[in-house]
Amino acid sequence: MKNYLVTGGAGFIGSNFIHYMLKKYSDIKIINVDKLTYAGNLENLTAIENSENYEFVHADICDKDAISAIFEKHNIDYVVNFAAESHVDRSIKSPEIFIETNVEGTVNLLNIAKTFWATGDDVYKEGCKFLQVSTDEVYGSLGQTGYFMETTPLNPHSPYSASKAGADMVVKAYFDTFKFPINITRCSNNYGPYQFPEKLIPLIINNTLNHNDLPVYGDGMNIRDWLYVEDHCKAIDMVINNGKLGEVYNVGGHNERTNITIVKTIINHIKEHVDSSVSETLIKYVKDRKGHDKRYGIDPEKIRKELGWSPETTFEVGIKKTIDWYLNNKAWMENVTSGQYKEYYKKMYGEK
Repeated sequence: MKNYLVTGGAGFIGSNFIHYMLKKYSDIKIINVDKLTYAGNLENLTAIENSENYEFVHADICDKDAISAIFEKHNIDYVVNFAAESHVDRSIKSPEIFIETNVEGTVNLLNIAKTFWATGDDVYKEGCKFLQVSTDEVYGSLGQTGYFMETTPLNPHSPYSASKAGADMVVKAYFDTFKFPINITRCSNNYGPYQFPEKLIPLIINNTLNHNDLPVYGDGMNIRDWLYVEDHCKAIDMVINNGKLGEVYNVGGHNERTNITIVKTIINHIKEHVDSSVSETLIKYVKDRKGHDKRYGIDPEKIRKELGWSPETTFEVGIKKTIDWYLNNKAWMENVTSGQYKEYYKKMYGEK
């Protein structure tokens, strides 16, 4: 029985990862640690909350005593660190929160894992690994051509991406200094079920269904590489099991789309299949985000060549599956868009 400590497992990618792993493996146990900030939602995990292979712990990754107690109680083999403040707009308003969680929290996890896994001087329990889940945003912005590679220098442009880059550098330093067993994955923009609706795709789906304005930054021509979340989960699993220690692996979908293309795709799908009265008149161009990177694009050749991973879900298939999931889970959407998020939504975009 392998024991996984999954941090931030009540969030979007973390909860999808837990579902994926418990469906695939019967001989593992997952301890999910989440602070349950506004984006953490235990409704994402109701289907497996009573599984004997799953346990939830309400804790902050910055809490040394709480994290140490988990290692004390469970024979942790792997740490998969999803826990992060991740919304760029919020990082512009409150950078210090991002430094605390994303950098200091990661350091706390590293130190505790290092203590419990150590069997000698720079020697650790066999088979253990710390996997840091990062983002392509640490690389900065691309021009019209080229792709981010693992050797691309880090050049973050927002407090969020700077905090993730800082955490990545500390994780890598633990490998170089202490020979601590780590991997880092850097993914492109994920989409799929359970994503909190401050992010582009669920926000546009929700607003279109409710005939609310569809806020689009600047001219809408910013380009992102979109990766279906289940494909990302498969990649993480493969890196945990077969990734070469100390290595970084980029995980991308080769699905580049402009933001305005994403918005129009969602409108057209809902217009055709759900509500014929919606139209592109809902689109509202708003003042561009500060430090808004123009283009991200991932080269996933390394993970393909070394581990045999490649994205299986085309954007055309993935976006339809995603829209249909939100249509079939309107109660989930209503729950997460009430309360704290509703107040945040008013502050960021106003109300129609």
